[in-house]
Amino acid sequence: MRIGMLAPIAWRVPPRHYGPWERVVSILTEGLVERGVDVTLFATADSLTKARLVAVCPRGYEEDPELDPKVWEGLHIAEAFERARAGEFDLLHNHFDFLPLTYSGLVDVPVLTTIHGFSSKRILPVYEKYNGRVHYVSISHADRHPKLDYIATVYHGIPVEAFTPRREPGDYLLFFGRIHHDKGTAEAVEVARRSGMRLIIAGIVQDERYFRERVEPFLDGEQIVYVGSVGGRERDELLGGAYALLHLINFDEPFGLSMVEAMACGTPVIARPRGAVPEVVIDGETGFFVRTVEEAVEVLPRVERLDRMKIRRHVEERFRAERMVEEYIRVYKQILGS
Repeated sequence: MRIGMLAPIAWRVPPRHYGPWERVVSILTEGLVERGVDVTLFATADSLTKARLVAVCPRGYEEDPELDPKVWEGLHIAEAFERARAGEFDLLHNHFDFLPLTYSGLVDVPVLTTIHGFSSKRILPVYEKYNGRVHYVSISHADRHPKLDYIATVYHGIPVEAFTPRREPGDYLLFFGRIHHDKGTAEAVEVARRSGMRLIIAGIVQDERYFRERVEPFLDGEQIVYVGSVGGRERDELLGGAYALLHLINFDEPFGLSMVEAMACGTPVIARPRGAVPEVVIDGETGFFVRTVEEAVEVLPRVERLDRMKIRRHVEERFRAERMVEEYIRVYKQILGS
């Protein structure tokens, strides 16, 4: 079985810090290679992989403002489909959102697209046009669109061994993700201010105005601290050292990788139960569901009573990388067998 893996090129694979789609692509690719699958990874030239790397774009365009995203996206996607047309692999697995679908009628090999969430309703017409012509995987049941057909739902998996479980709660709250209204950064700040607990904010600033008006005025370097975007060992330490992860989202979460990573450290999640959150977190066992800032403050004393090793086991049982890899192999075989 020969798989072409088409990654995004906003960031390196795996990303140095932020880049959830690229992180999932890396975990899946390396897991497939370990199982003997022949994988050609289409990613940036500075990517790190045991697969065969094909790169057109030198580095992630989010890391180099001199790179024009449209130019390199076009060249990157074309390279994958030209090699598909030449018969270099049996199936092309697209993680690049909707744009590669417009190339799918030009090749004979089947195309599988993992839909990592809908950035807006405006992109839906592309998915509708190619519905049935290509195969779709959803990353949660909540993120499925009623107008589309799916071959499977495959939850993201993580290398659980890369996250260190902690038995005792830390002394700070954590916001971990892109700083944007959707992710509820300002709500996390308000929880910290009302509770008096320390808050650490980590992530890229996706909305500069939101950060400037709703977050930055409350940063004091002591109680509320912004540390930027973190990855690797620093991510493990930050997630594991937290009292709880605050995920007070204002949109329907497609999956929520940071919740899984926090729970892998034994850290509970306090979240609004929107989108896929109820599929990822167990209310009262691995965290708490709240709807308002007031409710989030009220549940804080109950967090320390949760069994952090039980939270870790929840991730080991449901969100291991090995499970994700096995489920995708089954999807590949189903497509190629048909």
